[in-house]
Amino acid sequence: MEKLRFLLRPKWLVLAAVALAFAFLCFSVLAPWQLGKNTSTSARNDLITRSVGADPVPITDVLTANGFAADDEWRRVIAQGSYVENSDALVRLRSIREQPAYEVITPFVIDGGPTVLVNRGYVLPVEGTRPPEFAAAPTGPVTLDARVRQAEGTSREPIQEDGRLQVYNINPEQIGAAVGVDAIDGYLQLDDGQPGGLGLIELPQTDAGPYLSYGLQWLAFGIMAPLGLAYFVRAELRERRMSRTEMNDAMSDQSDRTSDDDSALDDEEEFTLPTRREKRARARAASQARTPTDPRLADRYGKNR
Repeated sequence: MEKLRFLLRPKWLVLAAVALAFAFLCFSVLAPWQLGKNTSTSARNDLITRSVGADPVPITDVLTANGFAADDEWRRVIAQGSYVENSDALVRLRSIREQPAYEVITPFVIDGGPTVLVNRGYVLPVEGTRPPEFAAAPTGPVTLDARVRQAEGTSREPIQEDGRLQVYNINPEQIGAAVGVDAIDGYLQLDDGQPGGLGLIELPQTDAGPYLSYGLQWLAFGIMAPLGLAYFVRAELRERRMSRTEMNDAMSDQSDRTSDDDSALDDEEEFTLPTRREKRARARAASQARTPTDPRLADRYGKNR
């Protein structure tokens, strides 16, 4: 455990916290978010595909006590009844072919049944963001060919602007309260060429989108984060091990050099001055070591005579 004590340093604690928090977000938030969008998009595409080839049915066949069932969304229905006069509402912040637009919502009373909101289509703003003038819904009995849609949530309160009631979501409870009707949950979206219809809102594209690949990428990132942390810990351990080995080798070399120097000093002879006795002994030894030619040389030069 001593080798891992460096992990208790602040920078390593912060790195570990960030990596683990990121992995947790990937598995618990980001990946489920994208995979959930993929699931909902696939379910929507299936409903649209089935509705395209199906014949319309009377709206009373799909009405429930709470409005419309989720499995009936995008289903084609036929509704007979009449529009409620002077009760239009404009839905703001819509986009049609990448252009800002308003969608026009008008309540519709079903013959012998409840009131349902009808999305009559879109209109494009004029002079920037001001809603244009558009045709009012026809009066009297009409028959509509439309598609069932689920209600949207609410984000903001309705406003009055440019003489029109404007909302941000198609929520029957909110719009009904604003125009004074009791509308069922859900609404109808008109097909082309219907009474009171405006700009046609086309069906969404039925491609799956990139949500599945995004979800798998977030899962991969969630796996890579702790693996990356483990890689850095292993690299730090390896670096520390190499540094420790190099330090030990350097200390060993220094110790060997010191021992060699000490041995050399021990091997050297201690120098001392000779005594008088040693001097006389050396002189005697030198005189006795003369060669046989020494007497002849001495006799020649007369030193021994």
